[in-house]
Amino acid sequence: MAGKARIDTRRTGSSIPCKQRLVLNLQYIPDMTSKHWLDISLLTGSVAVTRYVFRSHYLYDLDSVNFALGLQRFDPRVHQPHPPGYFVYECLGRMLNAVLHDANLALVLLSILSSCGAVIVIYRMALDWFDERTAKFAGAFFLLSPLAWFHGTVALTYIVEAFFSALLGHLCWRVYCGSRSVLLPAAIILGLSAGIRPSSLLFLGPLFLFSQHKEPLKRKFLALAALLLTLISWFLPMILASGGFGAYLRALFFLWQMVPGKTTVFNSSPATSIARAFTIVFIYFLGFGAASIIPLQAMRRTTQDTTPLDPRKKTFTIAWIAPALCFFTFIFLKFVNSGYLLLLSAPACLWLGHWASEWYGNSSWRRSLKFGVIGVCAAANVAIFLLSPFYCSYRSVRQFEAEMNSVQTALPQVAPAENTVIVSFDSHFLGFRHAGYYLPEYVTVEYPEVKLRRGVRVFVMHDRDTHLLSALPVASYSRFVLFPLPNGSAAYRDYLKTVEQKLPQQDLETIHAGGHDFVMGPISDLRLLFPGVMMFRQGVYPSRHSQTQPVNSRAHSTGQHGL
Repeated sequence: MAGKARIDTRRTGSSIPCKQRLVLNLQYIPDMTSKHWLDISLLTGSVAVTRYVFRSHYLYDLDSVNFALGLQRFDPRVHQPHPPGYFVYECLGRMLNAVLHDANLALVLLSILSSCGAVIVIYRMALDWFDERTAKFAGAFFLLSPLAWFHGTVALTYIVEAFFSALLGHLCWRVYCGSRSVLLPAAIILGLSAGIRPSSLLFLGPLFLFSQHKEPLKRKFLALAALLLTLISWFLPMILASGGFGAYLRALFFLWQMVPGKTTVFNSSPATSIARAFTIVFIYFLGFGAASIIPLQAMRRTTQDTTPLDPRKKTFTIAWIAPALCFFTFIFLKFVNSGYLLLLSAPACLWLGHWASEWYGNSSWRRSLKFGVIGVCAAANVAIFLLSPFYCSYRSVRQFEAEMNSVQTALPQVAPAENTVIVSFDSHFLGFRHAGYYLPEYVTVEYPEVKLRRGVRVFVMHDRDTHLLSALPVASYSRFVLFPLPNGSAAYRDYLKTVEQKLPQQDLETIHAGGHDFVMGPISDLRLLFPGVMMFRQGVYPSRHSQTQPVNSRAHSTGQHGL
């Protein structure tokens, strides 16, 4: 065990015999030496530099734009941001944006800071659980994880949730071993984590309850009270900003009904759950790259080659990861939401670090060969992040940003905002949200319209604000332009063709500019795309706090969507 060990002999309850209390409370907590602080500084600095250098300069996907819009006006009814709201995340983003005056940079900086916090906690917990070499490996695996690297560079919530998961796991482990002083902080962290991503309460709540199963009943009630107060402290302000309980719950219900609720284990075939399980495995390989094969090496070792493990660590790890894995397998998961699995990055790094450390210590290979293997694996992970064709690579981010920049530059040249309405689509990339955010001077409408109990409505953006209207505000415009979807995708091309086929071909004009085809037509033809909207009038937008019925704007598919 690295460092000088000290024993925590605080009581866990008078009902436990003295000898048993002492055994339960043995905590070998290594003192942090200057060498450990140097390791943490190098890891944290490396994480900060690699994330900042490769940071995104545009809001990367649909959800990123939703979060940025929420910094300006919080209203989940019109997906600013989308339900369930992510209220604490939005508040943290607003504080940073007040200084930076750049929504994307503010949210990316929050991802970078969370990445730094996560690697610190992972190193410290690996040091507590195992030893210094394991801590180095665990920190390095997080640093070079292609998935963690990507999410540390974009304006999304997943890496922030990963930090809170790591911190809560560290605190809950101490509670599990008998440290009463961190029980209330653990409750507060769980409550705040639910404000970052409300699903954290479902995925991490069981770990919190499990960690205190030996605590006296009084302390359990105090911990639950602290959790409840923390939840209330952000939940009530969020409800007020959302237009009341009814409006918020309707928005949340529509989101569940239209996306995840359609393919749960209760209303879909077993093949769907099997496919999600394979998706989890694939995301694991994407998340850790070359390091993913370490468990295979660990399974080949004999018991004589390995250090006996505390069974409590195995049990604790199961409590940490099982709720999320069950949900992602049986309820909901899409590859485009692979960031969900970052919730489990901390325990994965701990065990991968342990197995890698054992391999390094027990292998008969020469030291130079070991370093060579480590270098090749590190280079492979860097290559996956930089060059892979998946959406979560630096290559894909730069490709999207180049396309977004070219569209942003070219469209005003071929279709001025004074007489043109943008018709855009519900796509993760180059969709309705990107069009409305990066071309705020245009009136941007989302195709198709949505059918609600109160009638047909259409989503409209102008000046980076969203409205759900019963009439298109287009009377003063003479034409519309279809906002181009990303190049190179057959699914996108086919979808655009189906939209164009609804319009008179003789009325359409196509202009190629900036590497994109801009299809334009007379404003009168919009009736064919939005047949349920009966009036076309010059736009007078409703009050920002009008009681519009919420809807899931992601109910329409262009082939690349997710929750």
